[in-house]
Amino acid sequence: MQGIFSSRFVRVYIVPGAVFQSVMIGGGYGTGREIVEFFTSFGFLGGLLGLCVAFLVLSLVLALTFELARSFRVYDYRNFFKLLLGRGWVAFEVLVILLFLLILAVLASAAGNILRDNFGIPYVAGLSVMLLVIGVLTFYGRELIAKVLTFWSLVLYIVFAAFFVAVLGSAGWEPIAEAVAGGEIVGGWLQSGFKYALYNLAVAPLLLYVTRSFETRGEAMTSGAAAGAIAIVPAFMFHTAFFVAYPEILAQALPVYWLISELGLTALLLLFSVVLFGTFIETGAGMLQGINERIDAWLAERRGQGLGRGAHAVLAVSAILVSALLSLWGITSLIAEGYGTIAWGFFAVYMVPLVTVGIYRIASGSS
Repeated sequence: MQGIFSSRFVRVYIVPGAVFQSVMIGGGYGTGREIVEFFTSFGFLGGLLGLCVAFLVLSLVLALTFELARSFRVYDYRNFFKLLLGRGWVAFEVLVILLFLLILAVLASAAGNILRDNFGIPYVAGLSVMLLVIGVLTFYGRELIAKVLTFWSLVLYIVFAAFFVAVLGSAGWEPIAEAVAGGEIVGGWLQSGFKYALYNLAVAPLLLYVTRSFETRGEAMTSGAAAGAIAIVPAFMFHTAFFVAYPEILAQALPVYWLISELGLTALLLLFSVVLFGTFIETGAGMLQGINERIDAWLAERRGQGLGRGAHAVLAVSAILVSALLSLWGITSLIAEGYGTIAWGFFAVYMVPLVTVGIYRIASGSS
C-alpha cells in the first residue's frame, strides 16, 4: 500500500475524495436511510434530479474549500474559518461540534442495530470494538488514517457495486423500467438535494489535513470536483436499486439491510454488514482526526506543540462514549430531525462566506 501512496496522482486526486467519501458514508448513507429520506421519497426521476443537485453543490464547494486551504496553507478548520469569518469563526465550531456528536450517534445507533440483528452481538461489545479501533487509528494519526480511509473507499465501491448487481440480478430490471416510465417527480427534490449536500459538506473543513499535497490551483479544484463524484456515485446505485421494492422501502429504518433480507441474499448481507461496520469506524476516525488537527494547531500557537498520541486516542474514545448516549434516540429520528435542521446553519456560516469572502480571497490572494 505504501507504493500506491507514493504516487502523486493518488495523493492529489484520489486520497481527498476517498477520505471525504469514507467519512460521508457513515451510518445514514451506508444503511440507505439518508438516500431514502432525501432522494427516493421524491420518486425515481425526482430522486435522480436531487442527486444531480447534490453532486454539483458537493463538487463546487469542495473545489473552493480545497483551493482556499491550499492558497493560505490552512489545514485545520479553526484557521480556515478565521479567513472566512474573522472572530466569528467560533460559530462554525459550535455547529460542527453538534453535528460531530450527531454523526457519531448515528454511527453508534446503526452499528448497534446491525450487529444485534445480523450477528447477535450485544451492543456493548460492538461499541467496544469501535472504541478500540478508532482509538488505535487516532493514536497513529493523519498518515495512517488517510491511507486506511482511501483503501476502505475502494472496498466500499466494490461491495456497493456487488449490492447493485445482486439486487437487480435477483429482482430484475422490470421494476426499474416501470419507475423510469412512470416518470414520478415529487415536489421538493431541489431543496432536498441542496440540503443533503449542505450537511454532508459540513465535515469538509474537518478533513483539510488531506489537502497538504496540492501545489497548484488546478490540482486543488480538480480534486474537489473528483471528490464530489467519488462521494455521490454510490447514492445513485442505492437510489436505483431501491425501486425494486418501492414504496415499501420508504418506511424501513435500514433500507439496504431490509432489501437484502427480503431478496434472501444471505451471503451479501453478512459481507455488507462487516464492511459497513468498518465504515462506521472510518467515519468516526476521519472526523476525530479533524478535531485533533484543530486542537493541535491551537496548542502549537500557544505552547509550540500539539497533543500527544495518547491524548488523541483518549479524546476520540470520550467523544464516542458521549455520542453513544445520543444514539438511544434512534437512527430514523436522528436523520430526519437532526440533519435537516442543522444543514441551514452550515449554509449561513460556511457556504455563503465561502462563495463570497472565499472566492474574493482566492482571486486576490489577500489574507
